Amino acid sequence: KSGHQSRYSLDWLNRWSRDENGKIIGHGDIAVRTRRSWFGDHHQKLARFSYNDLINHPALVADWTEAMLDEGVALLTEMPDSDSALTNVCELIGNVRSSFFGSAFNVRSRQKPINLGYTSKALELHTDLPPEELPPGIQFLHCRINDVEGGYNLFVDATNAANALREQHPNYFKILTETDVPFRYTTDTQDIRARQRIIELDPDNGEVSGVTYSQHLADVFDLPQRVMDEFYPAFRKFGQLIQDSKYLMRFRINAGECIVFDNHRIAHGREAFVESSGARVLRGCYVDRGEMRSTYRVLRKKYPEPKKNK
Repeated sequence: KSGHQSRYSLDWLNRWSRDENGKIIGHGDIAVRTRRSWFGDHHQKLARFSYNDLINHPALVADWTEAMLDEGVALLTEMPDSDSALTNVCELIGNVRSSFFGSAFNVRSRQKPINLGYTSKALELHTDLPPEELPPGIQFLHCRINDVEGGYNLFVDATNAANALREQHPNYFKILTETDVPFRYTTDTQDIRARQRIIELDPDNGEVSGVTYSQHLADVFDLPQRVMDEFYPAFRKFGQLIQDSKYLMRFRINAGECIVFDNHRIAHGREAFVESSGARVLRGCYVDRGEMRSTYRVLRKKYPEPKKNK
């Protein structure tokens, strides 16, 4: 009645329209990208970026964050042997996020470990910190020294394995998308608990959007017996899938390298190592995925063409 008129381009209307099933056809968010699934042979294909190149070339940070959105993992090389180096690369994409381990943590064998990661034993495939109400998004592990016998790193595109479960065992997949699983972390001063679903789905398109998996931080499964009878076989089958050599990327991380990965997509672990054979120290921290996406939107608009990473 005011006489006001608004004009919208057909392109804009198309991006925000929905199909007959109510799903968004297009999207105005450039950070919403189609994921590229990968398998156990992915190590040689990992997106790689050197520390100095990232520090000096913002266009490469756009490429790095794009690789993270697409594949969920990237390897940074030529990292200086300092705590500040890790902070510097984290802050290229967002603020360091504190957790119940603090703002950063050192993964090394300790006399009185409070976590399985602080031993020389094998560390099963898992995603980090499911007892937190919102587990951290992007994880950094900067290798400072690694001259031990054993201790190979393990990584899996767990969303890829989840899609395989959907195809092979749809009933198992369904129960893992519907069951709220309890997780817990306790020390003398902490008792942190949350419930998570093993497989998360995108509410818009029904695709797998995330995975939460950790046997060593799972609490007692206080599920109704009917649910328990269905849940355990599904949980076991998914655990078998992510350990299948078809999906398992295995390699030795070297001093001066930093592996960066999406904690809601990539499960990681470690083989046992011989503690007396040398030293193995990794420094880790987290950044929220939302901050990384924000960085990508800003930088990709500023640098629309990918810069060749030499």
